[in-house]
Amino acid sequence: MSPTPSAGAPGAGRTPNAADRKWLALACELAALCTPSTTAFSVGAVIVAADGTELARGYSRESDPHDHAEEAALAKLSAADTPLTTATIYSSLEPCSQRASRPRPCAQLIKDAGLHRIVTAWSEPDTFVAGAEGSAILEAAGATVLALPEYATAAQAPNRHLL
Repeated sequence: MSPTPSAGAPGAGRTPNAADRKWLALACELAALCTPSTTAFSVGAVIVAADGTELARGYSRESDPHDHAEEAALAKLSAADTPLTTATIYSSLEPCSQRASRPRPCAQLIKDAGLHRIVTAWSEPDTFVAGAEGSAILEAAGATVLALPEYATAAQAPNRHLL
């Protein structure tokens, strides 16, 4: 995917800005593109460079029934792409900490990719995994995880059948 025009540069650290809100709203919109499932949440994710350039986007079950949104977005990036240490990933749901369908959960994929700033709308409920701790895993690895709960309703909308 080629970079798209900037919707604004992400905020820094734990201080959200207008661009953070725009990108998280987009992640919530992407979640609505997911094929509904009775065994997985519908989630959207967007990876944005520090200058506000969109690097990649993805959503659950985008090209495979087991795809998670963060996984789908990260898969679109190559090693030659912009280093992700200064990028932000926006996800409509807290990155998973446990996974039944694949060996590495999204929190681990994000950590391995070098992302240090994660902005989410909604904490993972115990619907499929008890004690989800994706945010805690990322924070323990030195990442900043910022939750914007004012977007939780938008993130939950494509998942109403599961709640």
